Amino acid sequence: MPPPPIAPETAAETTHRFPCENCGADYTYDPATGQLTCAHCGHTDRIRSGPWKGSALKELDFHAAVAEQLPEIETEVTRVSTCPNCAAQVEFDPQTHARECPFCATPVVTDTDESRQIKPKAVLPFAITERLAHQAMSNWLGQLWFAPSGLKQYARKGRRMQGIYVPYWTYDAQTRSTYRGEHGTVYYVTERVQRNGRTETRQIAKVRWRPVAGRVQRFFDDVLVLASRSLPKRYTDALDPWDLSQLEPYQPQYLAGFRAEAYGVDLETGFAEARQRMDRVIERDVRFDIGGDRQRIHAIDTQVSDVTFKHILLPVWLAAYKYRGKTYRFVVNGQSGKVQGERPYSAIKIALAALAAAIVVAAVAYLAGQQ
Repeated sequence: MPPPPIAPETAAETTHRFPCENCGADYTYDPATGQLTCAHCGHTDRIRSGPWKGSALKELDFHAAVAEQLPEIETEVTRVSTCPNCAAQVEFDPQTHARECPFCATPVVTDTDESRQIKPKAVLPFAITERLAHQAMSNWLGQLWFAPSGLKQYARKGRRMQGIYVPYWTYDAQTRSTYRGEHGTVYYVTERVQRNGRTETRQIAKVRWRPVAGRVQRFFDDVLVLASRSLPKRYTDALDPWDLSQLEPYQPQYLAGFRAEAYGVDLETGFAEARQRMDRVIERDVRFDIGGDRQRIHAIDTQVSDVTFKHILLPVWLAAYKYRGKTYRFVVNGQSGKVQGERPYSAIKIALAALAAAIVVAAVAYLAGQQ
């Protein structure tokens, strides 16, 4: 028997509630239709277009934000507590003082502190339903060798998954780089060697280097950086790619029935990671500009200007499973259905596989000895 799953949040804990205009029950956002749907009476309502619909989402000035000089309309005061177990930033409404962390089910109690945070600028609505997310996770688990049978049974039984909007930063920047390096041209020389009383020839590759200098420039658009510390970064990064052309101007109706985590990675820390990604691309640009068969780079000096950013929310389905006292988490890209996650290993299955391998090796050795 598989162990019981972590209990999902209750409807009363939902931060964003929208009453059905027909019966008064709560609407939830339905990824299958892209509308608000009432689970009680089935009534639906569309989400009205926001003020930026049909135009580019407005970027915010990075340096103004760092200096805390953003217009007041771009920020909001929130009550956020850090989960003591997984470090998720759990947001509380004014009437709520305690709730379970949606990422690991640890009880979290709010304090009285308030903080001013940058509002989400855009949201990528869930595109796949919980049922399809379950199917994707079940298919993924079915491909894992040595996973405990209870884990696969858990997936097949369709336990509840959490729909979480995870915070990200996107950065735009104009870069201009000067560099110094060397351009390498490969050429071959013929060498003669004596081997076993005979003269043999062989081609030896050598490189002729010459110094070069130049400049490259590139505009970076929407460099995406995870702004959450609650989930293993290697798994959330592996959920790429995201189609950010489907971003919608932020409206809380998209969050109806879902959770949204507050960002735990500040804007400057996120930009430091974005710069690392930019620098790797710039290095590739420099190598291409140097050309030749080989390249050496001695120095790159990059000037960065016109830095802007957006705070956006991306959809993730989350499942948690306890196996022998440890929690394993699985994440599903709520747009594409791509799955990543932690996984336990079945010691029994590994032992049986090792035994089977030993039997095969012994059998092969026996047959070889009979020939």
